Amino acid sequence: MNSRSLPSRGEPTVPPDPQVVLRRRIELADPAIEGSKQPYHEAEGKKPKEAERIVGRCIDSSRRLAREALWTVLVELRQRQHDVVGCGLLLASGRPLPGNLHAILASHAFIHAAEGEMFRDVLVRASEHFSLPVTGVRERDVLARAADATGRPASELQSRVAEMGRALGPPWRQDEKLAALAAWVVLAQA
Repeated sequence: MNSRSLPSRGEPTVPPDPQVVLRRRIELADPAIEGSKQPYHEAEGKKPKEAERIVGRCIDSSRRLAREALWTVLVELRQRQHDVVGCGLLLASGRPLPGNLHAILASHAFIHAAEGEMFRDVLVRASEHFSLPVTGVRERDVLARAADATGRPASELQSRVAEMGRALGPPWRQDEKLAALAAWVVLAQA
């Protein structure tokens, strides 16, 4: 999720040097629901109706968790006087999934891909629920997209993202670095 401080008169809309104002992991799997962390794995080998029930229940739960978590983040950011302008979402670089559950469950590679897509989809739906535009950026393209959006060289962006991590302290994992770059794309487009 990306936010920026509300600009005062004369300030640029996009901060020249964005700051991380909130870092939080959003849990999208309910530990009370068996298989919620990997619903397609849980459905693998089950009869079609049972597989649909498992995946459907997990999707419904994850959608609810995503909406609740996003609402909490929005409230907190607005209380801190930040205007939320959109959400950045890292996309997979893989091939598209087949259109039906049976075909997905027939391939272990598709099962992994489907779980990633499911969690991305619940985040998109939650963002849309709150009328937040979503900018999807393929993970392998995020640095180039950020460089294009900001007009800054990729090496400068990498250096700045590393500085953000030092200021925040550990952990500063690769997924957080990539999310920061996606956020920068959103801010540059706002």
